[in-house]
Amino acid sequence: MTIESAAGRSADTPSGGPAATRPESHRTEKARTQQAEAKTPALHNPLLVAVTLVLVALNLRPALSSLAPVMGDVVRDAGLSSGQAGLLTTSPVLCLGLFGVIAPRLAQRFGTERTIFFTLLILGFGVALRGVGNFAALFAGATLAGAGIGIIGVLLPAVVKRDFPRKISLMMGVYTMALCAGAAIAAGATVPLERALGQWTGALAFWAVPAVVAAMAWLPLTRGRQSEAGPTSASVRGLWSNRLAWQITLFMGLQSALAYIVLGWMAPMLRDRGFDPTTAGLIVSGSVMVQVVAALVAPMLATRTPSQSLAAVSMLGCSLIGMVGCLYAPLWTIALWAAILGIGQGGAFAVALTLIVLRSPDSRIASHLSGMSQSVGYTLASSGPFLVGLLHGWSGDWHASALLFVVIAVAAGVFGYLAGRPRQLRL
Repeated sequence: MTIESAAGRSADTPSGGPAATRPESHRTEKARTQQAEAKTPALHNPLLVAVTLVLVALNLRPALSSLAPVMGDVVRDAGLSSGQAGLLTTSPVLCLGLFGVIAPRLAQRFGTERTIFFTLLILGFGVALRGVGNFAALFAGATLAGAGIGIIGVLLPAVVKRDFPRKISLMMGVYTMALCAGAAIAAGATVPLERALGQWTGALAFWAVPAVVAAMAWLPLTRGRQSEAGPTSASVRGLWSNRLAWQITLFMGLQSALAYIVLGWMAPMLRDRGFDPTTAGLIVSGSVMVQVVAALVAPMLATRTPSQSLAAVSMLGCSLIGMVGCLYAPLWTIALWAAILGIGQGGAFAVALTLIVLRSPDSRIASHLSGMSQSVGYTLASSGPFLVGLLHGWSGDWHASALLFVVIAVAAGVFGYLAGRPRQLRL
Protein backbone atom coordinates (compact mmCIF):
# COMPACT_ATOMS: atom_id res chain seq x y z
CA MET A 1 0.00 0.00 0.00
CA THR A 2 1.88 3.04 -1.21
CA ILE A 3 1.50 6.77 -1.11
CA GLU A 4 3.13 9.66 -2.91
CA SER A 5 4.87 12.27 -0.79
CA ALA A 6 6.46 15.52 -1.79
CA ALA A 7 9.93 13.99 -1.62
CA GLY A 8 9.36 10.48 -2.89
CA ARG A 9 7.43 7.24 -2.23
CA SER A 10 6.59 5.80 1.14
CA ALA A 11 4.36 3.01 2.43
CA ASP A 12 2.09 1.99 5.27
CA THR A 13 3.59 -1.06 6.92
CA PRO A 14 2.33 -3.36 9.63
CA SER A 15 3.27 -2.38 13.14
CA GLY A 16 6.62 -3.81 13.96
CA GLY A 17 7.38 -4.48 10.28
CA PRO A 18 10.14 -2.93 8.20
CA ALA A 19 9.77 0.77 7.62
CA ALA A 20 8.99 1.93 4.12
CA THR A 21 11.79 3.32 2.03
CA ARG A 22 11.82 7.10 2.33
CA PRO A 23 14.30 9.98 2.11
CA GLU A 24 17.04 10.07 4.72
CA SER A 25 15.88 13.52 5.82
CA HIS A 26 12.49 12.09 6.79
CA ARG A 27 14.12 9.32 8.86
CA THR A 28 16.40 11.82 10.55
CA GLU A 29 13.51 14.17 11.32
CA LYS A 30 11.44 11.35 12.78
CA ALA A 31 14.35 10.16 14.91
CA ARG A 32 14.87 13.69 16.25
CA THR A 33 11.17 13.95 17.05
CA GLN A 34 11.05 10.68 18.97
CA GLN A 35 14.29 11.40 20.82
CA ALA A 36 13.03 14.85 21.81
CA GLU A 37 9.76 13.41 23.09
CA ALA A 38 11.60 10.81 25.14
CA LYS A 39 13.91 13.42 26.70
CA THR A 40 11.33 16.16 27.29
CA PRO A 41 10.68 16.40 31.04
CA ALA A 42 7.14 16.60 32.29
CA LEU A 43 6.42 20.26 33.03
CA HIS A 44 3.28 19.52 35.02
CA ASN A 45 2.11 16.87 37.43
CA PRO A 46 0.54 14.01 35.39
CA LEU A 47 -2.42 13.83 37.77
CA LEU A 48 -3.06 17.57 37.29
CA VAL A 49 -2.94 17.15 33.52
CA ALA A 50 -5.29 14.15 33.68
CA VAL A 51 -7.85 15.90 35.89
CA THR A 52 -7.89 19.10 33.85
CA LEU A 53 -8.07 17.11 30.63
CA VAL A 54 -11.21 15.43 31.97
CA LEU A 55 -12.72 18.81 32.92
CA VAL A 56 -12.09 20.10 29.41
CA ALA A 57 -13.47 16.96 27.78
CA LEU A 58 -16.69 17.26 29.80
CA ASN A 59 -17.38 20.51 27.91
CA LEU A 60 -16.97 19.16 24.38
CA ARG A 61 -20.50 17.78 24.00
CA PRO A 62 -23.08 19.77 26.06
CA ALA A 63 -23.37 22.42 23.33
CA LEU A 64 -24.39 19.62 20.95
CA SER A 65 -26.59 17.45 23.18
CA SER A 66 -28.45 20.13 25.16
CA LEU A 67 -30.49 21.49 22.23
CA ALA A 68 -32.42 18.41 21.12
CA PRO A 69 -34.44 17.90 24.36
CA VAL A 70 -35.87 21.45 24.11
CA MET A 71 -35.93 21.73 20.32
CA GLY A 72 -39.73 21.77 20.19
CA ASP A 73 -39.87 24.75 22.55
CA VAL A 74 -37.08 26.53 20.67
CA VAL A 75 -38.84 26.11 17.33
CA ARG A 76 -42.13 27.35 18.78
CA ASP A 77 -40.86 30.34 20.75
CA ALA A 78 -38.23 31.53 18.27
CA GLY A 79 -40.51 30.95 15.28
CA LEU A 80 -38.00 28.78 13.46
CA SER A 81 -38.64 27.04 10.18
CA SER A 82 -37.67 23.38 9.72
CA GLY A 83 -34.68 24.54 7.68
CA GLN A 84 -33.48 26.85 10.46
CA ALA A 85 -33.93 24.09 13.03
CA GLY A 86 -31.87 21.79 10.82
CA LEU A 87 -29.12 24.40 10.61
CA LEU A 88 -28.90 24.60 14.39
CA THR A 89 -28.18 20.86 14.59
CA THR A 90 -25.90 20.76 11.54
CA SER A 91 -23.81 23.93 11.81
CA PRO A 92 -21.89 23.06 15.00
CA VAL A 93 -20.93 19.63 13.65
CA LEU A 94 -19.85 21.21 10.37
CA CYS A 95 -17.74 23.72 12.30
CA LEU A 96 -16.08 20.86 14.15
CA GLY A 97 -14.71 19.80 10.80
CA LEU A 98 -13.96 23.17 9.27
CA PHE A 99 -12.05 24.51 12.27
CA GLY A 100 -10.42 21.28 13.39
CA VAL A 101 -8.04 21.37 10.44
CA ILE A 102 -6.40 24.59 11.66
CA ALA A 103 -5.82 23.30 15.19
CA PRO A 104 -2.25 21.98 14.61
CA ARG A 105 -1.20 25.34 13.12
CA LEU A 106 -2.69 27.25 16.02
CA ALA A 107 -0.82 24.99 18.40
CA GLN A 108 2.42 25.60 16.52
CA ARG A 109 1.90 29.34 16.67
CA PHE A 110 0.61 29.83 20.22
CA GLY A 111 1.31 26.54 22.01
CA THR A 112 -1.12 23.70 22.64
CA GLU A 113 -2.03 24.70 26.18
CA ARG A 114 -2.65 28.36 25.36
CA THR A 115 -4.69 27.44 22.29
CA ILE A 116 -6.91 25.17 24.37
CA PHE A 117 -7.34 27.83 27.08
CA PHE A 118 -8.46 30.65 24.78
CA THR A 119 -10.61 28.28 22.71
CA LEU A 120 -12.42 27.20 25.88
CA LEU A 121 -13.33 30.84 26.48
CA ILE A 122 -14.64 31.13 22.91
CA LEU A 123 -16.64 27.94 23.43
CA GLY A 124 -18.14 29.33 26.63
CA PHE A 125 -19.07 32.59 24.92
CA GLY A 126 -20.75 30.74 22.09
CA VAL A 127 -22.80 28.63 24.49
CA ALA A 128 -23.81 31.72 26.51
CA LEU A 129 -24.87 33.52 23.34
CA ARG A 130 -27.68 31.01 22.87
CA GLY A 131 -29.39 32.62 25.86
CA VAL A 132 -30.38 35.60 23.70
CA GLY A 133 -33.05 33.39 22.18
CA ASN A 134 -33.41 34.51 18.55
CA PHE A 135 -32.23 32.58 15.49
CA ALA A 136 -29.26 34.84 14.78
CA ALA A 137 -27.89 34.39 18.30
CA LEU A 138 -28.62 30.65 18.31
CA PHE A 139 -26.84 30.21 14.99
CA ALA A 140 -23.86 32.36 15.97
CA GLY A 141 -23.59 30.54 19.29
CA ALA A 142 -23.73 27.14 17.60
CA THR A 143 -21.03 28.21 15.14
CA LEU A 144 -18.66 29.49 17.84
CA ALA A 145 -19.26 26.45 20.02
CA GLY A 146 -18.67 24.07 17.13
CA ALA A 147 -15.45 25.86 16.17
CA GLY A 148 -14.18 25.67 19.75
CA ILE A 149 -15.04 22.00 20.13
CA GLY A 150 -13.39 21.21 16.80
CA ILE A 151 -10.09 22.85 17.74
CA ILE A 152 -9.88 21.41 21.25
CA GLY A 153 -10.97 17.96 20.15
CA VAL A 154 -8.11 17.76 17.67
CA LEU A 155 -5.45 18.79 20.19
CA LEU A 156 -6.34 16.64 23.20
CA PRO A 157 -5.48 13.22 21.65
CA ALA A 158 -2.03 14.58 20.79
CA VAL A 159 -1.66 15.76 24.39
CA VAL A 160 -2.42 12.18 25.51
CA LYS A 161 0.17 10.82 23.06
CA ARG A 162 2.76 13.30 24.37
CA ASP A 163 2.12 13.22 28.13
CA PHE A 164 0.89 9.63 28.63
CA PRO A 165 2.80 7.49 26.09
CA ARG A 166 2.68 4.41 28.33
CA LYS A 167 -0.99 4.75 29.32
CA ILE A 168 -2.59 5.52 25.97
CA SER A 169 -5.48 3.04 26.18
CA LEU A 170 -6.37 4.09 29.74
CA MET A 171 -6.19 7.83 29.07
CA MET A 172 -8.05 7.63 25.76
CA GLY A 173 -10.72 5.66 27.60
CA VAL A 174 -10.90 8.27 30.36
CA TYR A 175 -10.97 11.10 27.81
CA THR A 176 -13.73 9.50 25.75
CA MET A 177 -15.63 8.63 28.91
CA ALA A 178 -15.60 12.31 29.90
CA LEU A 179 -16.87 13.31 26.45
CA CYS A 180 -19.78 10.91 26.73
CA ALA A 181 -20.51 11.93 30.33
CA GLY A 182 -20.73 15.58 29.31
CA ALA A 183 -23.17 14.71 26.54
CA ALA A 184 -25.29 12.57 28.86
CA ILE A 185 -25.45 15.14 31.63
CA ALA A 186 -26.51 17.90 29.23
CA ALA A 187 -29.10 15.72 27.48
CA GLY A 188 -30.69 14.70 30.77
CA ALA A 189 -30.44 17.96 32.71
CA THR A 190 -31.50 20.57 30.16
CA VAL A 191 -35.27 19.98 30.47
CA PRO A 192 -35.17 20.05 34.31
CA LEU A 193 -33.07 23.23 34.05
CA GLU A 194 -35.66 24.72 31.72
CA ARG A 195 -38.39 24.03 34.26
CA ALA A 196 -36.34 25.32 37.17
CA LEU A 197 -35.34 28.53 35.38
CA GLY A 198 -38.70 28.98 33.66
CA GLN A 199 -37.18 29.33 30.16
CA TRP A 200 -35.17 27.33 27.66
CA THR A 201 -32.82 30.26 26.97
CA GLY A 202 -31.38 30.09 30.46
CA ALA A 203 -31.15 26.31 30.29
CA LEU A 204 -29.09 26.46 27.09
CA ALA A 205 -26.89 29.31 28.30
CA PHE A 206 -26.19 27.53 31.59
CA TRP A 207 -23.69 25.19 29.91
CA ALA A 208 -21.28 28.11 29.50
CA VAL A 209 -20.56 27.94 33.25
CA PRO A 210 -18.68 24.60 33.24
CA ALA A 211 -16.73 25.76 30.17
CA VAL A 212 -15.42 28.79 32.09
CA VAL A 213 -14.63 26.60 35.10
CA ALA A 214 -12.63 24.24 32.87
CA ALA A 215 -10.74 27.18 31.35
CA MET A 216 -9.74 28.41 34.80
CA ALA A 217 -8.60 24.91 35.77
CA TRP A 218 -6.57 24.65 32.54
CA LEU A 219 -4.92 28.06 32.99
CA PRO A 220 -1.98 26.80 35.14
CA LEU A 221 -0.98 24.43 32.33
CA THR A 222 -0.36 27.37 29.99
CA ARG A 223 2.74 28.30 31.95
CA GLY A 224 6.00 26.79 30.81
CA ARG A 225 5.26 24.86 27.63
CA GLN A 226 5.04 26.96 24.49
CA SER A 227 5.41 24.39 21.74
CA GLU A 228 2.76 22.38 19.96
CA ALA A 229 1.78 18.92 21.14
CA GLY A 230 4.79 17.54 19.34
CA PRO A 231 8.28 18.92 19.97
CA THR A 232 8.73 20.16 16.44
CA SER A 233 6.57 22.34 14.21
CA ALA A 234 7.76 20.67 11.01
CA SER A 235 4.98 19.84 8.58
CA VAL A 236 3.90 16.25 7.97
CA ARG A 237 4.22 15.32 4.32
CA GLY A 238 2.17 12.71 2.53
CA LEU A 239 -0.56 12.42 5.17
CA TRP A 240 -3.42 13.52 2.93
CA SER A 241 -2.54 10.93 0.28
CA ASN A 242 -2.10 8.07 2.76
CA ARG A 243 -4.62 5.24 2.52
CA LEU A 244 -4.43 4.32 6.19
CA ALA A 245 -4.98 7.95 7.19
CA TRP A 246 -8.08 8.07 4.99
CA GLN A 247 -9.40 4.79 6.41
CA ILE A 248 -9.12 6.22 9.93
CA THR A 249 -10.69 9.48 8.76
CA LEU A 250 -13.68 7.82 7.10
CA PHE A 251 -14.23 5.54 10.09
CA MET A 252 -14.16 8.58 12.36
CA GLY A 253 -16.54 10.52 10.13
CA LEU A 254 -19.10 7.81 9.51
CA GLN A 255 -19.36 6.64 13.12
CA SER A 256 -19.63 10.30 14.15
CA ALA A 257 -22.48 10.78 11.67
CA LEU A 258 -24.38 8.05 13.52
CA ALA A 259 -23.64 9.71 16.85
CA TYR A 260 -24.89 13.13 15.75
CA ILE A 261 -28.02 11.63 14.24
CA VAL A 262 -28.77 10.19 17.68
CA LEU A 263 -27.90 13.42 19.52
CA GLY A 264 -29.93 15.58 17.13
CA TRP A 265 -32.92 13.39 16.37
CA MET A 266 -33.34 10.52 18.82
CA ALA A 267 -35.43 12.58 21.25
CA PRO A 268 -37.87 13.73 18.49
CA MET A 269 -38.04 10.13 17.22
CA LEU A 270 -38.96 8.89 20.67
CA ARG A 271 -41.51 11.67 21.13
CA ASP A 272 -43.17 10.59 17.88
CA ARG A 273 -43.35 7.06 19.30
CA GLY A 274 -45.39 8.40 22.22
CA PHE A 275 -42.90 9.38 24.93
CA ASP A 276 -43.24 12.73 26.65
CA PRO A 277 -40.34 15.21 26.29
CA THR A 278 -38.85 14.50 29.71
CA THR A 279 -38.89 10.74 29.25
CA ALA A 280 -37.47 11.01 25.74
CA GLY A 281 -34.63 13.18 27.05
CA LEU A 282 -33.95 10.74 29.90
CA ILE A 283 -33.80 7.80 27.48
CA VAL A 284 -31.27 9.61 25.33
CA SER A 285 -29.35 10.60 28.44
CA GLY A 286 -29.39 7.01 29.68
CA SER A 287 -28.08 5.77 26.35
CA VAL A 288 -25.26 8.29 26.45
CA MET A 289 -24.49 7.34 30.06
CA VAL A 290 -23.97 3.77 28.88
CA GLN A 291 -21.50 5.26 26.39
CA VAL A 292 -19.47 6.48 29.36
CA VAL A 293 -18.77 2.92 30.51
CA ALA A 294 -18.26 1.61 26.98
CA ALA A 295 -15.87 4.45 26.16
CA LEU A 296 -13.71 3.61 29.17
CA VAL A 297 -13.61 -0.14 28.58
CA ALA A 298 -13.45 -0.34 24.76
CA PRO A 299 -9.89 1.04 24.27
CA MET A 300 -8.46 -1.28 26.93
CA LEU A 301 -10.14 -4.32 25.37
CA ALA A 302 -9.29 -3.25 21.82
CA THR A 303 -5.59 -2.86 22.59
CA ARG A 304 -5.26 -6.37 24.03
CA THR A 305 -4.60 -7.60 20.49
CA PRO A 306 -2.55 -6.04 17.67
CA SER A 307 -5.69 -5.60 15.55
CA GLN A 308 -8.63 -3.40 16.49
CA SER A 309 -10.76 -4.49 13.51
CA LEU A 310 -13.03 -6.81 15.50
CA ALA A 311 -13.62 -4.13 18.13
CA ALA A 312 -14.54 -1.54 15.49
CA VAL A 313 -16.95 -3.83 13.61
CA SER A 314 -18.55 -5.13 16.82
CA MET A 315 -19.24 -1.63 18.10
CA LEU A 316 -20.83 -0.59 14.80
CA GLY A 317 -23.01 -3.72 14.94
CA CYS A 318 -24.24 -2.77 18.41
CA SER A 319 -25.02 0.76 17.21
CA LEU A 320 -27.08 -0.55 14.31
CA ILE A 321 -29.00 -3.11 16.38
CA GLY A 322 -29.70 -0.56 19.11
CA MET A 323 -30.94 2.12 16.74
CA VAL A 324 -33.28 -0.23 14.87
CA GLY A 325 -34.60 -1.47 18.21
CA CYS A 326 -35.30 2.06 19.42
CA LEU A 327 -37.27 2.80 16.25
CA TYR A 328 -39.26 -0.42 15.86
CA ALA A 329 -39.17 -2.61 19.00
CA PRO A 330 -42.03 -2.58 21.54
CA LEU A 331 -41.96 0.48 23.77
CA TRP A 332 -41.45 -1.53 26.94
CA THR A 333 -38.09 -2.77 25.58
CA ILE A 334 -36.72 0.68 24.68
CA ALA A 335 -34.35 0.78 27.66
CA LEU A 336 -32.61 -2.37 26.42
CA TRP A 337 -32.12 -1.07 22.88
CA ALA A 338 -30.99 2.34 24.13
CA ALA A 339 -28.35 0.59 26.26
CA ILE A 340 -27.13 -1.48 23.30
CA LEU A 341 -27.01 1.69 21.21
CA GLY A 342 -24.95 3.36 23.93
CA ILE A 343 -22.48 0.48 24.06
CA GLY A 344 -22.00 0.64 20.31
CA GLN A 345 -21.64 4.39 20.01
CA GLY A 346 -19.42 4.89 23.03
CA GLY A 347 -17.20 2.01 22.01
CA ALA A 348 -16.95 3.03 18.35
CA PHE A 349 -15.98 6.60 19.18
CA ALA A 350 -13.39 5.46 21.72
CA VAL A 351 -11.86 3.01 19.23
CA ALA A 352 -11.75 5.72 16.55
CA LEU A 353 -9.87 8.13 18.82
CA THR A 354 -7.56 5.37 20.01
CA LEU A 355 -6.69 4.45 16.43
CA ILE A 356 -5.47 8.01 15.84
CA VAL A 357 -2.95 7.58 18.64
CA LEU A 358 -2.02 3.94 17.97
CA ARG A 359 -1.40 4.44 14.26
CA SER A 360 0.81 7.52 14.83
CA PRO A 361 4.51 6.94 15.56
CA ASP A 362 4.85 10.21 17.53
CA SER A 363 2.74 13.05 18.90
CA ARG A 364 3.58 15.38 16.00
CA ILE A 365 2.00 13.00 13.50
CA ALA A 366 -0.80 12.25 15.99
CA SER A 367 -1.66 15.96 16.08
CA HIS A 368 -1.84 16.21 12.29
CA LEU A 369 -3.69 12.91 11.87
CA SER A 370 -6.13 14.04 14.55
CA GLY A 371 -6.62 17.26 12.62
CA MET A 372 -7.22 15.46 9.35
CA SER A 373 -9.49 12.72 10.69
CA GLN A 374 -11.61 15.03 12.82
CA SER A 375 -11.81 17.93 10.38
CA VAL A 376 -12.78 15.80 7.39
CA GLY A 377 -14.64 13.32 9.56
CA TYR A 378 -16.85 15.87 11.30
CA THR A 379 -17.51 17.70 8.04
CA LEU A 380 -18.74 14.38 6.69
CA ALA A 381 -20.62 13.67 9.92
CA SER A 382 -22.54 16.94 9.67
CA SER A 383 -24.41 15.55 6.67
CA GLY A 384 -25.98 12.84 8.86
CA PRO A 385 -28.42 14.93 10.94
CA PHE A 386 -29.04 17.21 7.95
CA LEU A 387 -30.07 14.27 5.75
CA VAL A 388 -32.28 12.88 8.51
CA GLY A 389 -34.08 16.23 8.69
CA LEU A 390 -34.60 16.25 4.92
CA LEU A 391 -35.79 12.65 4.82
CA HIS A 392 -38.19 13.16 7.71
CA GLY A 393 -39.62 16.29 6.14
CA TRP A 394 -40.04 14.49 2.82
CA SER A 395 -41.53 11.25 4.11
CA GLY A 396 -43.26 12.37 7.31
CA ASP A 397 -41.95 9.31 9.18
CA TRP A 398 -38.63 7.78 10.24
CA HIS A 399 -38.41 4.76 7.90
CA ALA A 400 -36.12 6.45 5.36
CA SER A 401 -33.95 7.73 8.19
CA ALA A 402 -33.61 4.18 9.53
CA LEU A 403 -32.42 3.01 6.12
CA LEU A 404 -29.88 5.84 6.04
CA PHE A 405 -28.62 4.72 9.46
CA VAL A 406 -28.13 1.16 8.15
CA VAL A 407 -26.14 2.36 5.13
CA ILE A 408 -23.88 4.59 7.21
CA ALA A 409 -23.30 1.88 9.83
CA VAL A 410 -22.28 -0.70 7.22
CA ALA A 411 -19.89 1.73 5.52
CA ALA A 412 -18.40 2.69 8.90
CA GLY A 413 -17.87 -0.99 9.68
CA VAL A 414 -15.93 -1.52 6.46
CA PHE A 415 -13.56 1.38 7.13
CA GLY A 416 -13.29 0.43 10.79
CA TYR A 417 -12.13 -3.04 9.78
CA LEU A 418 -9.51 -1.58 7.43
CA ALA A 419 -8.27 1.04 9.90
CA GLY A 420 -8.11 -1.53 12.70
CA ARG A 421 -5.50 -3.72 11.03
CA PRO A 422 -2.16 -3.72 12.92
CA ARG A 423 -0.06 -1.17 11.06
CA GLN A 424 1.32 2.33 11.50
CA LEU A 425 1.59 5.44 9.37
CA ARG A 426 4.93 5.67 7.58
CA LEU A 427 5.47 9.15 6.23
